[in-house]
Amino acid sequence: MNPMRRVFLIMWIAIPLSQLSASGGQEELRFVSKYLNFPVKNGAPKSLVELHVDGQKVREFDIELSQDEPDFWVFLDVSEFSGKRGHLKVEPIDSSESPSIDSIHQSDTYPGEEKTYSEELRPQFHFTSKRGWNNDPNGMVYYDGEYHLFYQHNPYGWRWGNMTWGHAVSADLIRWTELGDAIHPDHLGTIYSGSAIVDEKNSTGFQKGKEKVLVAAYTSAGGKNPWSKGVPFTQSLAYSNDRGRTWTKFEGNPVLGHIAGENRDPKIIWHAPTGKWVIVLYLDDKTLGFFISDDLKTWEKTSELKSFYECPELFELPVDGKDDNTKWVLYGGSGDYLIGHFDGREFHPESEEIKFSYGNCFYASQTFNNIPEEDGRRIQIGWGRGDIPGMPFNQMMNFPTVLTLHSTEEGPRVFVQPVDEISSLRKCSTHLSDLNLEDKTQSLTEVVGTLLDIDLEIKLESAQEVGIEIGTTELVYNVADNMLRFKDQEAPLESVDNKIQLRLLVDRTSVEIFANRGRIYMPVHHIPEDGDYSLSLFSRGGKCLFDAEVHELNSIWE
Repeated sequence: MNPMRRVFLIMWIAIPLSQLSASGGQEELRFVSKYLNFPVKNGAPKSLVELHVDGQKVREFDIELSQDEPDFWVFLDVSEFSGKRGHLKVEPIDSSESPSIDSIHQSDTYPGEEKTYSEELRPQFHFTSKRGWNNDPNGMVYYDGEYHLFYQHNPYGWRWGNMTWGHAVSADLIRWTELGDAIHPDHLGTIYSGSAIVDEKNSTGFQKGKEKVLVAAYTSAGGKNPWSKGVPFTQSLAYSNDRGRTWTKFEGNPVLGHIAGENRDPKIIWHAPTGKWVIVLYLDDKTLGFFISDDLKTWEKTSELKSFYECPELFELPVDGKDDNTKWVLYGGSGDYLIGHFDGREFHPESEEIKFSYGNCFYASQTFNNIPEEDGRRIQIGWGRGDIPGMPFNQMMNFPTVLTLHSTEEGPRVFVQPVDEISSLRKCSTHLSDLNLEDKTQSLTEVVGTLLDIDLEIKLESAQEVGIEIGTTELVYNVADNMLRFKDQEAPLESVDNKIQLRLLVDRTSVEIFANRGRIYMPVHHIPEDGDYSLSLFSRGGKCLFDAEVHELNSIWE
């Protein structure tokens, strides 16, 4: 036994009406407000919190409870328990001292709510959660005018933990409304990554009304919370009959038992030629497993492939936009991918692994299921990795991109471009044509915004280096070694007809770089120490010509 756990205090706390009693004892808690609010201090000793309603445990999480002035507040939405009674249990985990619970309170708001989305380092056109940590995007699916984005979420702290599915929706891929947490940890484990589909033919039998049922497959990460001690990793389902607003876990979970290691991250697709549901699942030791089903509840394993580490994704794309020539793309958490053929049971690679992202602000991407045929795009969102210090939230999502497959001298390759919907954020633009620079730097003083969409075409002429400065940090292309560099990240880039093309999306904590119409993708975590986002173009060692369009953007939170 951990000696720090030998002495502890369990507090059963009452909330009569709207006030939280810190008097201890066995008093009841009555839910009369939307939130239970908790003060957080990063680095404080952790406590284990359990919420019991009608005699059943419904929530369990650890939290760094503040004993004095909190760094920020987090909330537990208890609105679904309105009018019911329950108990809150708070137990120290890594301290012999009992946590202070005096500040925990019930309210219809949370402290700091009025500043949400306007914090100093809040990304302004990348999705971030109101509170807490986020990592992998999950359950990305389109249904009846809404894009659903779920994500790995710690609602109760700045760091990873308490994995829960957060949930946001958008009508345009740009402006997101956070709906709150959709799938919570339970006795089978915390809720790791997975995917979602629209069960058009009700193959599960879950549909109860006129709306098509949305079904999510996720990993129950057994042993990652005290509630599931001794339970292995398995795969589970949850479903929604109200457009994703509420979710019910399938009573027959898990639907796929433990296979190997921490098997996880089920990606569901519908394979039309065979009329089967397919799950691609990370098994262990960089091995992916392929499974088929008629009803999403019973699965048959059909093959394995030694390939990628976690977070698999599988889809078909036309080459050069020609529907009579398609290839399948398979990738893992890093985004590095294989080109090949998928017959509904087994993936047959036709390439070596191909590098996808050259930046540090990318991982565990996923693409949307159920995009309408008339749209036809393969739309991807990745986890935008990078700490955002001093904020009540941490990490972000990359900007949505469209993936296309193009012939190159090396074979078919995935190209990446921002979705066109970004144009709806543009508020003013600066245009430059044939700007001649020779061993010179020119400031773009007419650009005053800090949220930017920049498009550059550079005729290299005799220049040895060309690029753009964002404050004191430069994106530079070296002609001699054909390398594109930003901070400590770099990517190979061949000029085309002695030209290169660059697209940059600049937000408060990142610069996403797309080169040569998406041949190279380099998303980079970037927070200027001096807050300087001023722009300058430069040429070194010779002459070059710039064509530039710089669009200043509005915030998606306005």
